[in-house]
Amino acid sequence: MPTGISLHVGLNSVDPDRYGGWDGTLLACENDAHDMARLARAAGFADTVVLTREGTVDRVVTELRAAAERLAAGDILLLTYSGHGGQVPDVTGPDDEPDRRDETLVLYDRQFLDDEVHQEFLRFEDGVRIVTFFDCCHSGSSVELPGAETTGRYMPEPKQAELYDRDRDFYDELQRTLAKDSVAAGDGEGPPVILISACQDNQTAMDGPVNGAFTGALLEVWGDGGFRGDYRTFHRAIQRRLPPTQSPNLHTTGAPSTAFLGQRPFTV
Repeated sequence: MPTGISLHVGLNSVDPDRYGGWDGTLLACENDAHDMARLARAAGFADTVVLTREGTVDRVVTELRAAAERLAAGDILLLTYSGHGGQVPDVTGPDDEPDRRDETLVLYDRQFLDDEVHQEFLRFEDGVRIVTFFDCCHSGSSVELPGAETTGRYMPEPKQAELYDRDRDFYDELQRTLAKDSVAAGDGEGPPVILISACQDNQTAMDGPVNGAFTGALLEVWGDGGFRGDYRTFHRAIQRRLPPTQSPNLHTTGAPSTAFLGQRPFTV
């Protein structure tokens, strides 16, 4: 029988000492992590929840590498993240990122580049299924819904610029190192990955009083396990419950098979 491991990261704030005095306070990200863990546990995953102060780069990397050591072809990793998203300029060239920016997960101690996430996925054995749900913004733009108790899950653009200017040498060298590692690893696509994210790169994911807008819609569609469609119909059903200003994206890497994409979500 396949093995399922899930990791659920939810940050209601970040370390202001690492982010130039900005603490990035949010309301619902820890709730999102707990709710996604309950969903995963009911589906047969062994779950780990990492919240706010624990949500450092080292902790997330440690959990992903432990999962990579345990999972074999046919097994599944479920990774969920709720928190801020950000961007840094991409110095490795337009072939890597057409918009010349790397999207980031804003972890407690620093931003975690999308290239770093991909590099960790390459540690998994070919044939391990990887599913990720990211409830965060991958854009510096700012949107607030009038009259709603919600704010965007984005790092404000002036703060992104300030922090990049401060940490430019670190991120530029990190990007170059990751690019070299990717070339050294060869042309393999790595394990199949399905990513369903809260919004497009030029949109903002909204926080909320209980759950993020994306996670709330996901839980509603899932209906305590009542949903019976595949990943594409799951994505479309979530999309229909959100406004045009927040359009969830479905993205794949590593060429997931038709059978994988056609599975009911969260199938171990």
